[in-house]
Amino acid sequence: MKQDNFKSPDYYSIDNLLSDENILVRDSVREWVKNNASPIIEKAVQDDIFPKIFLKGISEIGGYGAFLPEKYGGSDIDFISYGLMMQELERCDSSLRVLSSVQSSLVMKLIYDYGKEGVKSKYLNRLANGELIGCFGMTEPSHGSDPSSMQTKFKKVKNTYVINGTKLWIGQAPICDLALVWAKNKESEFGLFLLERNNEYFKTQKIQNKWGFRASETGELIFENLIVDEDMLLFKTSNMVDVLKCLNLDRYAVSWGALGIAMDCYNVALNYSNERIQFGKKISSFQLIQKKLVDMITEITKVQIMVWRLGKLMNAKQASYEQISMAKRTSVNMASDVARTARSILGGMGITSEYPVMRHILNLEVLKTYQGTEEIHTLITGKSITGIPAFR
Repeated sequence: MKQDNFKSPDYYSIDNLLSDENILVRDSVREWVKNNASPIIEKAVQDDIFPKIFLKGISEIGGYGAFLPEKYGGSDIDFISYGLMMQELERCDSSLRVLSSVQSSLVMKLIYDYGKEGVKSKYLNRLANGELIGCFGMTEPSHGSDPSSMQTKFKKVKNTYVINGTKLWIGQAPICDLALVWAKNKESEFGLFLLERNNEYFKTQKIQNKWGFRASETGELIFENLIVDEDMLLFKTSNMVDVLKCLNLDRYAVSWGALGIAMDCYNVALNYSNERIQFGKKISSFQLIQKKLVDMITEITKVQIMVWRLGKLMNAKQASYEQISMAKRTSVNMASDVARTARSILGGMGITSEYPVMRHILNLEVLKTYQGTEEIHTLITGKSITGIPAFR
């Protein structure tokens, strides 16, 4: 069992920009990860098993809905603290960040934003303490980047709604107790429903044999004439922008999480280069190795500044979805480059589970398309700077 000796890179003294609360949140999550997650994550990934102890463990560090008011199980932390929490969880493994951010950003936040008081009181505290696990359904087998064409349907029948359809690539689907799901009616209106998994008309199925996110439960939601009370419709809109903006906070979480991966890969590569002896000296003394390390820390530092600034904008409620989109794309691409460079420094050892780099590379391949593909995020920025949409 390899000890987690992670030391966070901070070349531009970013810590000086953080509040005491920011640092307290980050350090407490980092300590929990080192003691509870890092020692078991490699075996879990190799065995393709989700460690269920993470469910309760993340709740114990306030990892579910921490930005919500205390009344609803949160801690009233700001969005920089939340980002740092995501950074530390994904620094260990994407499965931890997915568990925390889906529950927080895509389930609890939407219940808080759109649910009536009775719904909030019924679910939010139970989600915060890990008693309930939620998931979020937008992506479908035939529609990922084009949610406007979703085939999951809902219709009004007296005082109820009937839902039919399938959602795919859904984090926590196989273990969920409830789901926040988008569906569409014949009037082309989109409805956000809160659905409990408590009957035969709501089924789930696990996706097997993934190469990435192996320690994360990912699956399918299947609805066959599922009847729900009308108060389970949290929100209805005919505007696609309203549907897409619910992704903002989770995309924000990914931008911090991918940074965490890059920081971990850099730390591993730096330590290895100072230990590995070739031609009678440490490989860190070689010019080409130093260039790789310099390029890595430079790109990490750029993204550290970007996501910190984005966090300030989030706190001020001034962040646009285009800015969040740019951060998600930039951070994931940067982390992918850093991880591949780290792999080259480690040589043959880089493909073994002795080091986390190859595991991170596979997770980053998932993050390239998770919460919007690289191409979609590129075109979001393209539209914002030219004023011309390149897709519907």
